[in-house]
Amino acid sequence: MSRRVVITGIGAVTPIGTGAEGLWQGVLREQSAVGKITRFDPSAFNCHIAAEIKDFAPEEHLDPKRLKRLDRYSRLAVVAGLLAMQDARLEPDDVDPERTGVTVGSALGGIGCAEEENQKFQVGGLRAVSPTLALSVFGGAASCNIAIEMGFHGYNSANSDSCASSPIAMGNALHAIRRGDADIMLAGGVEAPLFPMTFGAFALIRAMSSRNDDPTRACRPFDKNRDGFLMAEGAAMLVLEEREHALRRGAEIYCELAGFGVSNDAGHMTAPRADGSQAARSMRMALQDAGVSASDVDYVNAHASSTPLNDTSETLAIKKVLGDRAFEVPVSGTKAMHGHSLGATGAIEAAICAMAFKHSWIPPTVNLQEPDECCDLDYVPGHGRKLEPDVILSNSFGFGGINAAVVFKR
Repeated sequence: MSRRVVITGIGAVTPIGTGAEGLWQGVLREQSAVGKITRFDPSAFNCHIAAEIKDFAPEEHLDPKRLKRLDRYSRLAVVAGLLAMQDARLEPDDVDPERTGVTVGSALGGIGCAEEENQKFQVGGLRAVSPTLALSVFGGAASCNIAIEMGFHGYNSANSDSCASSPIAMGNALHAIRRGDADIMLAGGVEAPLFPMTFGAFALIRAMSSRNDDPTRACRPFDKNRDGFLMAEGAAMLVLEEREHALRRGAEIYCELAGFGVSNDAGHMTAPRADGSQAARSMRMALQDAGVSASDVDYVNAHASSTPLNDTSETLAIKKVLGDRAFEVPVSGTKAMHGHSLGATGAIEAAICAMAFKHSWIPPTVNLQEPDECCDLDYVPGHGRKLEPDVILSNSFGFGGINAAVVFKR
């Protein structure tokens, strides 16, 4: 029998809250964290708003020397990892370091650090550039820095599969534990994209909302007036643990990570397939991997990016998978609250799903006021609701046509 994998710890650093409880309280507030960007002057772009983390204090968690060597991308990742271990009631010395690994997803990695150092280079030449630049910009810096911080020698990997990055990292961790390569994995995602050129690149392709005068209501998934996503920074790491290992140590278990599926539209770098067929295929693969059927799904945590094409195609994909039950199963997206932190968002949403089992409550789709006629499912508008789910399906879709889905079981 395949080794089963459970979630025993959650670490999050997000615009709506830090730590497992902080994130959950942020969800319960049912309010958007989007506001005018304060990190830099966004006036050159059509979009002036994003979801920033206002209270990040890495010095509370990291040694000063270590802190100096890490850019914001790796700081977010390492702190999220430490918080996840604390939530799981695990100390690094308590685990077998060769049976413990790390997988991290990030669309852009340390690109913000590269942007800052390039500005220094333009003014002061190479001598003005930080010697840590080469060690900060590559995508694997986050997973490696977590391993260094914890002393974990096990399976370690990183991916940059756009906005599907963190569920793919979770899927890789799931497979590593199932294969017997590890007993514990820290898995999730991190993104630190709020830098002028990086932010501007997305503004350039008109992917983000330009509703600058109403930031808290600018992101409105499935609404007929939606006009783009809102960028965010953030990180979430989950402690994934082989079930028997978790039970032996008396761990509190949030839920089981039971299935994973991934596919590619292979059609366009930004536009999803209009018929949602490959997105639907990733969901079916995840359900099959989990050993459950579409009739078992109690709640769908949607990608729900608030872009005109994505929300419509995702609705079609859900209908293809759930059939007639699509109109009965609640579907909601949380990006209108915490923003879209690209490769990290799927891990933040996975954390929210895990806590939905614990609290028997599913989050709403805030700002949904006038549903698009093509978006006709139960999107839990405005306010969350009580529900005791046994099976949750969570979607993450990214540029390049990458579709990833994960299934959680009570």
